[in-house]
This record gives sequence, C-alpha cells and structure tokens, in this order.
Amino acid sequence: MSDPRKLLSRGRMDSHTCILCHDAPCSKACDRCDPARILRALRFDNTDGAADLLPDDYDRSWTQEAENACPAGVMIGEILEDLKRRKPDLEGTAGTDKVDLSCDLCGVKMENPFLLSSSIVASTYDMCARAFEMGWAGAAFKTISMMTMHEASPRFSCVREPRGDWYGFKNIEQLSTYTVEQNMECIRKLKQNYPSKVIVASIMGRNEVEWEELARRCTEAGADVIECNFSCPNMETRGTGSDIGQDPDAVRRFTAAVRRGTRIPVLAKMTPNITDITVPAAAALDGGADGIAAINTIKSVTGVNLDTMVAFPAVHGKSIVGGYSGRAVKPIALRHIAMLASCDRIKDSHISGMGGIVTWKDAVEFLLLGADSLQITTAVMEYGYRIIDDLIWGLKIYLAQRNYRSVKEVFRSSLPNLVENDMLERDTIVFPRFNKEKCIGCGRCYLSCRDGGHQAISFDPETRTVTLHGSRCVGCQLCSLVCQTGAIRQSKRVQPRRKQ
Repeated sequence: MSDPRKLLSRGRMDSHTCILCHDAPCSKACDRCDPARILRALRFDNTDGAADLLPDDYDRSWTQEAENACPAGVMIGEILEDLKRRKPDLEGTAGTDKVDLSCDLCGVKMENPFLLSSSIVASTYDMCARAFEMGWAGAAFKTISMMTMHEASPRFSCVREPRGDWYGFKNIEQLSTYTVEQNMECIRKLKQNYPSKVIVASIMGRNEVEWEELARRCTEAGADVIECNFSCPNMETRGTGSDIGQDPDAVRRFTAAVRRGTRIPVLAKMTPNITDITVPAAAALDGGADGIAAINTIKSVTGVNLDTMVAFPAVHGKSIVGGYSGRAVKPIALRHIAMLASCDRIKDSHISGMGGIVTWKDAVEFLLLGADSLQITTAVMEYGYRIIDDLIWGLKIYLAQRNYRSVKEVFRSSLPNLVENDMLERDTIVFPRFNKEKCIGCGRCYLSCRDGGHQAISFDPETRTVTLHGSRCVGCQLCSLVCQTGAIRQSKRVQPRRKQ
C-alpha cells in the first residue's frame, strides 16, 4: 500500500481529495456509516445526498479507523464533521420519491435520461449488462461496421486538473473490433435479458449498401434505435466518420439508406468539427432521421512531449490529431445543443446530448438548453458506471427542491434566455461588491484589473487592502472570477453615472 505521506509530499492531493477507490478500504473499516459513498456523493456535487447518507448522530470517532485505512491520507473525519455542521442549512432530499425521471428517445420509453454513449464503455454484453444492473437506462452500443479495425497502442492521453482528475481526454480509437455477427448476438442477448432497457445500435458504412444492410441487421437483432455515426474523427478509412458529417449531401444520402433498412427510430450523430452543425443535422432529418445526437469528440492535440518532441499519445514516435472529450468540451457541446434546439428545422426533433457530462449539474444544463436524452462516456472511463448513482439522485433532488414532478418539466427551459447579440441589454451595470471579512489581501483582483481590465482597483501594500474606483469600473466582473476566497460578489444592477 502506498504511503499517504509520500503522495501528499508530491503534491498529488490535499487532505480533502478522495481518490474514489474501488472496494474502498475506508468503508470496510467503518461499521457505522459508509465514508466512501458519502465522499463520492460530495465529489459529484451531490451535497444534499451526501448529507442524507450521514447519520444524524455521526461522531468523528467512528471514522478514525477509516482514516487509518485510507491509502491517500484523506482526512475523512474532518470532511464528514464539516458536512454534519452544514447539514441543517441544506435543503434536503424530501420529495425525491415523487419525482419521475422517465422520458423517451424518439418515442422509445426510457426509465431515466441517462445512456452510455457509443464507445468502449458499451462494447460487450457483460459491460452493458453491468451498467443496466446499476441503473443506466440504456446504451448506444459501440459503432458496428463491416470494416476491419486496426487500432494503435497507446490510444489515449489526457489533460489533468491540479487534483489529478481529467480536464480533457483524447482518444485515437476507432470502431468495434468485433464482427457484425458477434455484435448482433450481443444486441439480441441484451434485449432478451433486459427488455426494458434501450438498445441504440451505432453503425457506420462505407457506402449506401453497407448503411442499409447494417440498419436492417441491427433491427432484426432487436435494437430499439439506430444511431448513424457521421462523426468519428479518428477513422483510418477516408470518406467515413466525420468526413461524412462535414458533407450534408453525404449525410442525407446515407441517412436515407439507413431509413430504407429499418422502421425503428434513427438518430444522426453529428460532428462538432464544422462551422454550423445545423446544416448537416437538417440534412439528416431530410434523409429520414428522427433525431440528432451531438456532439462527438473535437479534433485536438492535447500536448507534446518536450523531450521526444512527439505529440500525445505517441505511437512509434508519431501521433495524430484525435478526438477530445471530457469536462473541457462541455461549453462547446452546450453551444451546439442550443443551436440545434433553436433551429426551426430541428427543434421539434429529439436531441440526444453529450459532451463533458460528469455530474447531475452538467446533465441539468444539457436538459435546460435542448437535450431530451443524455449520453456519457468519458466520465465512465474515469470513474466507472457507479456515477449513475449520483446522476440519478442529484437530478431527483434538484427537481424535488423546485417542486417539479417530472424531468420533462425542465426540458429546454433555458433556451428563451439565450438570445442573439443585438437582443442583449447593455445600458445597466453590475459593480463588484467586496467583503472585507473574507478578503485575505492577496491582491489578485488588483493584478487582473490592472493588467487585464480597466484599472479600477487600487492596492495598498502596507495594509494589503483594495479599493474600487467606481468611475473607472465597467462591471466586467473579472475581479470576482479571479478571487479565490469568494470575497467579491455582484451588487445590484444599476444605471451607470454619465461621464461629464
């Protein structure tokens, strides 16, 4: 077992950073509560759920053995003690039993909005079965094709946050390495043993004949939905994947071929590597698609090894541009989802959203901006299928606390507030408000305003205090964004003084 002091000395984690062990030693060492489950809920922004799991009579002595067993040296008792202090101020989990998360995917009923997206996380029977048992509503099976895949090794790289979690993730992987018949057998078996789960068969062809044949075979095997992969950026075979997704005519033609091969709903999975995602999406609908899935990964280079001068991941001294996913792509994915949901030709069709969903909060944002169902891969690759626990529970708590009874009630609620540039109000200002009790005198706000803003903050080096000069402040809120202690907040919106 690793020495936690060595981990701490290398700066890999602080005392409040749980590494989310599998079969966690801390919970095995504690017979009064489940520290690992509580810490996991906290990690995935499910604070109310974590508090619900913490017994009201919790005592720090319960977790002393748990701390001793933790391989990362996490101060478990301190974290749970802090949660106990905050518990009375939280809104709680009451009413979650009355919240209905059921929805549908192009008319196919789903018990909740969460699907595994087409990737390695949904590539075998055993993997999908395990995910279904844990609560996932369905899976988009890893893309099936008639091509033979030649995969590289290694095929992944990542950009990490300071605490070690992935900020962004790059892959250069392609499609399923199993034969068409092997994949059909998986679909048949999954549908037989899990009839209430949604099976989305992702397919990719090289010509109309292959697209039509794959759609027909997946339908006969029992798939509920066909997803056309017009978006994989890593294909060895030219004229496939995102090459198709960037050509509206090809999208329309191949979607029509799929429609000839099936009567079940068809999704077209779109690439973000294009100027206007609505153009090929509309072409897919013209070809017979029932809905759109977006986004696939973004073409990227995650970095270069400065010693070897080869980009990551390196394969015999070479690398390629690959697909980027994870937390970093969420803002881009949300923009594409909103564009699709706002487009007159597309807005009445189903939109299955993906791209950087890790917590229930991310999920809610996608639902508010246009997604009708949700797909996830990268977070599962990093943390496992178990993230479904807090995705479902966190979403239910959010809805219950706002007196919603169905997840459908929040669909696309934020869209009316996302307007064009010329519709944004620009005549009032929101000044920053400084809380001197929270301010530690670091001067970060002064530096940022001086070098990246409007020189509206002065800094006294003797007292280490800052002063706002309202006549120069434009209300950009840069200072509040760089503040590390929460000492700067927004004031009320006001009319700015006219300059003399």
